[in-house]
Amino acid sequence: MMSLAQPTTARWLIGDPDPALVAAVRQTTGMGELAAIALVQKGLVEPEAIYDFLHPSLDDLHPPQLLPDYEKARDEILGAKERGDRIYVHGDYDVDGLTSATLLTRFLRKIGCDVEVHVPHRMKEGYGIHEDSVYDAHRCGAKLFLTCDCGSNSHDQIALAHQLGMRVVVTDHHELSRGIPEAEAVVNPHRIDNTYPFPHLSGVGVAFKLAGGLAEELGYQLAHFYRAYLDLVVLGTVADVMPLVGENRIIARYGLEQLRQTKKVGLKALMQVANVTPDRPIRAGHIGFQLAPRLNAIGRIDDAAVALRLLMADDPEEAWNLAVEVDQANTRRRSEQERILEEALLQAQELGVDNRFVIVVGAEGWHPGIVGIVAGKLTEKLHRPAFVAGIDGETGMARGSARSIAGFHLADAIEAHRPLFTSGGGHELAAGFSCPADGIEALRNSLDLHARGLLRPEDLVPTMRADAEIDADRIDFASIAELSKLEPFGLGNAQPKFVSRNFVLSKVSVIKDVHLFLDFLTPGGKCLRWKSWSGAEAAEGYRTGARFDALYSLGIDSFQGIDSIGFEVCDLREVA
Repeated sequence: MMSLAQPTTARWLIGDPDPALVAAVRQTTGMGELAAIALVQKGLVEPEAIYDFLHPSLDDLHPPQLLPDYEKARDEILGAKERGDRIYVHGDYDVDGLTSATLLTRFLRKIGCDVEVHVPHRMKEGYGIHEDSVYDAHRCGAKLFLTCDCGSNSHDQIALAHQLGMRVVVTDHHELSRGIPEAEAVVNPHRIDNTYPFPHLSGVGVAFKLAGGLAEELGYQLAHFYRAYLDLVVLGTVADVMPLVGENRIIARYGLEQLRQTKKVGLKALMQVANVTPDRPIRAGHIGFQLAPRLNAIGRIDDAAVALRLLMADDPEEAWNLAVEVDQANTRRRSEQERILEEALLQAQELGVDNRFVIVVGAEGWHPGIVGIVAGKLTEKLHRPAFVAGIDGETGMARGSARSIAGFHLADAIEAHRPLFTSGGGHELAAGFSCPADGIEALRNSLDLHARGLLRPEDLVPTMRADAEIDADRIDFASIAELSKLEPFGLGNAQPKFVSRNFVLSKVSVIKDVHLFLDFLTPGGKCLRWKSWSGAEAAEGYRTGARFDALYSLGIDSFQGIDSIGFEVCDLREVA
């Protein structure tokens, strides 16, 4: 959420939905104006499409057999099971990789496989598969090396596994920048020969579909399989910012409810330390802002194996101790993040950020596990692609992360500048990289030139979109309840936002010297309260009686057992 102490220069793009379409959707659904506007703005106007969106069903998940190399992966895994061969599951250190490894390990052990599991140490092994883990798999007697959320670009490591006498199955969802590796099976919906109908699965989503297919073939009831693993799948899917459409919408809708009911003691302990209570609905935001950051934090500043042990835990006492450990790591991460962000912003300003299309900054003492968050914050604040690196003074190498805006594809940009990068890759909007520290200046200039060929100056101005301009006096609990039927919200299914005019600021309250509450009156006299839980320092910037236009979203706000209309401000503009 923006700081209201600093008015934005964002453009407001306010939708103007066709009244005839809104009326038709209202008639089709029986819903009120706000929900109908939101559906129309999402392009949902046909009755069948609206029904499918509002009533996602697990029965609509695509057959896993359509995944590329499904049969080959099935034969390798079930063959290893029958022979009693040890399977080495290799995940990743982020939430998607952790949940992938947990799901496959739990499932494979459930069906009788001998499994060893490993997630890499971010600082010691780095992103992807390190050759040390291949040797580790060989030493522990593994015959099948099974990856999840990684492996698509690990050609050399797969070749090494083969040299050591292991067979390899890759399950992943990352772009294959170097072609399909020569593994026994590569289950990845981003393969160029893919025919799977939904290519936007997370890493844990791919693992889930593969395991579900195996469960079916072994005679397990799918309903039981879903109940056992959807809590993990929704964690990885939401945390990896996958578009919540198609299969991911189905996974998210049912996974959030399963997370609320989870029997996994590790997830229960995690939710307890994160103050996510199962007595109320769990939403995607609880994962994005409370659960995922804690799981990620331990891998950023220490060892992701701690988070893996938490997700795998069966003993409540062990789970609680591990949950406390990841919570404490998250506190340390936040403190370090604030320091690095302040230094990165200062460096960006000194480099003349206003005249640059890309931000490239780095320094010694910046933790490589935290620079990804800082890159995201820089992109959010400055609305430019941001490359942020921690420099190792001894090796002279810089390791970092990048985040981007629409129109600048990070994976493509890294590929186009291979001579300047030692390594790198990722997605359109998020990537990792390494480069010589003395090459940062050349990289900065080259990427800036590259961006100028892709972006226009207006692309560097943040844009806030609203579904429509509405009369705020027509907001009520019923309309908000209808909007909640469009959840879960996230990438690809944005929470509806609206613009209303001429709010009057009637009261400014500071609670416990930390929280800022702003009460606004609509033209008709209805009171809507906006709460900023860390915005007390902005209080002096507001005067009662001032008039504002607001761009905002809506929800139900519960505070001290009392429900009220949740008025979440995205941007304010004071008017004369």
